[in-house]
Amino acid sequence: MPRNPWFDPDKSHHTRTGFRNPPGSPKRAAITAEVAREAAHFMGELLRLAGNNPFPEDHALSEIDALGCYEKQGNNKLLWLGHASFLIQLDGITFLTDPYLTDYASPVPTPGTKRLFPSAISIEKLPQVDCILVSHNHYDHLDTKALKLLARRFPDAQVCVPLGLIPLLRGQGFRNVVEMDWYEQWLGNQYSITGLPAIHMSRRGLLDMNKTLWCGFAIECGDYRVFFAGDTAYGPVFREVGARCKPFDLGLVPIGAYQPRTLMSSVHTTPEEAVQIGADINARQLVGMHWGTIRLTTEPMLEPRDRFLAVNSELPRRVMKIGETLALS
Repeated sequence: MPRNPWFDPDKSHHTRTGFRNPPGSPKRAAITAEVAREAAHFMGELLRLAGNNPFPEDHALSEIDALGCYEKQGNNKLLWLGHASFLIQLDGITFLTDPYLTDYASPVPTPGTKRLFPSAISIEKLPQVDCILVSHNHYDHLDTKALKLLARRFPDAQVCVPLGLIPLLRGQGFRNVVEMDWYEQWLGNQYSITGLPAIHMSRRGLLDMNKTLWCGFAIECGDYRVFFAGDTAYGPVFREVGARCKPFDLGLVPIGAYQPRTLMSSVHTTPEEAVQIGADINARQLVGMHWGTIRLTTEPMLEPRDRFLAVNSELPRRVMKIGETLALS
């Protein structure tokens, strides 16, 4: 089998052929007849629910309103573009996370992989982007069509990715791409990016499972720190992150795509687990993401929001409308 060129025997998430989740992480369900039946039922439900959009009209702002609200805020702000895509501006430096900004989260367009709402701001009208963060190679986080367009607009943007993704990102046209392992830091001009552990997996084709790494990120700019979880399940590694990192002013945590648990518990958090991640990493406030944009799983589409806000925790948290801007202080 192909050798992992980054293999370090002292790192538990490295294997000789790729990568794996940290110790104590939930395991993928073993393939049994019962699990196979549940998977078949799951796919049938996704097809049945494709295109169903239960959201109120004000769930997403118009592009004009989104741009207007963003421009009215100061130099520290957060705009949700949908799913796991945010514009984060700190001290006038703009970061873009997991830019899935086109219509489909799949190599072949199908009804079940189409966004229910477009990106809050089209690529042509995005403000200047200084740094792009890509957490892993799944199609709803690494959107090559969007990245090609972003590279044309912002060819000198700094791009930060986990191990193994430099060729794919440079292939879209970016000049400045750095890849990092967990807890590795990249120092930019007036800011730093640190790769952090996540519990997930990587795959874009039939033969590349876990050949590239997956991660979250810490963004530090001035005296403000943001935790971006990427895509993750829950496990004890987040207590480790909290012990190794300084507290975060803001945590961006995934709250959707969690049902059925038999299939999803090893890759996606529940809303309650997302709040626990925030507590583990010592975040001062949380914003929910990875919901309300595309139907990836079978839970009711508004349930992630309701469960996230209903958690019995003193940790401040909120959800945003697509296109909404939140002032950061």
